[in-house]
Amino acid sequence: MDEVRVMIVDDDKSTREIVSMFLSHKKYKVFQAFDGQDALEKINLTDPQLVITDLMMPRMNGLEFIKRLKAMRPEIVVLAYSAFANFEMTADLLKAGAFFYMAKPFELSVLELQVSRGIEHYSLQSSAFNAVPHINNQSYFQNMIGHSKKMLAIFELIEKVADSDATVLIQGESGTGKELVARAIHDLSKRKNKNFVPINSAAIPDELLESELFGHMKGSFTGAIANRLGRFELADGGSIFLDEIGEMKIRLQAKLLRVLQTRELEPVGSHQLKKIDVRIIAATNQNLERLVAAKEFREDLYYRLSVIPIVIPPLRERREDIPVFISRFIEKFNLACKKKIKGIDSPAMDMLCSYDWPGNVRELENLVECLVVLKGSGIISRNDLPEKFQNMKTLVKNEDLTLPENGLCLNSAVSEFEDRLIMQALEKSAGNKKEAAILLNLKRTTLLEKLKKKNLAGKLSVSALSA
Repeated sequence: MDEVRVMIVDDDKSTREIVSMFLSHKKYKVFQAFDGQDALEKINLTDPQLVITDLMMPRMNGLEFIKRLKAMRPEIVVLAYSAFANFEMTADLLKAGAFFYMAKPFELSVLELQVSRGIEHYSLQSSAFNAVPHINNQSYFQNMIGHSKKMLAIFELIEKVADSDATVLIQGESGTGKELVARAIHDLSKRKNKNFVPINSAAIPDELLESELFGHMKGSFTGAIANRLGRFELADGGSIFLDEIGEMKIRLQAKLLRVLQTRELEPVGSHQLKKIDVRIIAATNQNLERLVAAKEFREDLYYRLSVIPIVIPPLRERREDIPVFISRFIEKFNLACKKKIKGIDSPAMDMLCSYDWPGNVRELENLVECLVVLKGSGIISRNDLPEKFQNMKTLVKNEDLTLPENGLCLNSAVSEFEDRLIMQALEKSAGNKKEAAILLNLKRTTLLEKLKKKNLAGKLSVSALSA
């Protein structure tokens, strides 16, 4: 490791200076922070491999700092020290992710030993935290960020399925990165030197989609002034990515099923079949099983497509990845927009990590771009966030969040809190579900699903509920 970067976090300036001078003499590059909040604001700028922190500090104690640091940058090794820690606190520190605890005052020789051990631990674990599949074209894979177990499991699955020719069905909400997964599968496969051809079924009018997919012959319809290859032929030898497959009409589904079964296609206006060799990767943000049950999607086609299903979790189910995305996006838009944003403070980060992100990674990226452009330089704070985030924080603060003496069921409490908010939104909108969804920053379909699942519609009068 060429340069070892260490941060010392302590509100006592003399301790900071002594530790900093000692470690600098030992050839470490040392940064200082006067408390946990200051440290969190400097982390992305200084990028330390190891942090040494006191526990008793103003604004944010050491235990809370370690928890937030580990949520942001789980690979950083933390050494903690205090003159007041007991057995219970030491256990909490280790549970929160601290590598080692030292009682204060400590010998500098002990500190040097533990720093050396911590850096060795960092080197051993860094490959695990940065583990991503080896791919030939990093540009297709660079935005697939994730330290969460769910994303690492998807990376592993991509590696396993890439070299087969089995059809893959990628499922996930809009904005979760389904095309990035499809590209990674192609780039890791034996077809990587051939074309990867995407097509969005929802973006092309129904009457033109068949021609786009399978091609057409000159004169086969008005405007067909020449023979044209379809996307399947363009992808011959490579992979085709059928995005928003749930939007495809039943008639065209039948023709797609035939291509899957026979590996032959028939261009519009032709009576000759053409052999093709294509890996098919499909994606949807809809529940295809529900569409099958409603007779809106062919059951046989569904089973043909979902030989290998990959489900991408929404951002709200992997909140630990949010700080990593934010850091990457700040870096990206600083470069693209020639700005000088140094990072984001912990109150703002807390707000963003608490938000449900109905638009997923795409929504987060758009927000960070907006914040970088408008702020220009310095640290992004909670006051820089849009009004909906300010309102969300205020709402939570005004609720009675006191834990009862006998404890409670967290899932039930969260569900009841959600019920109250939905009912309040419906009351404020006079039962108009579209307006209520806007108040809750939800899609109307999401709100309808919650109403049905929670059986909340019955709690308002029938006349009060409108579309």
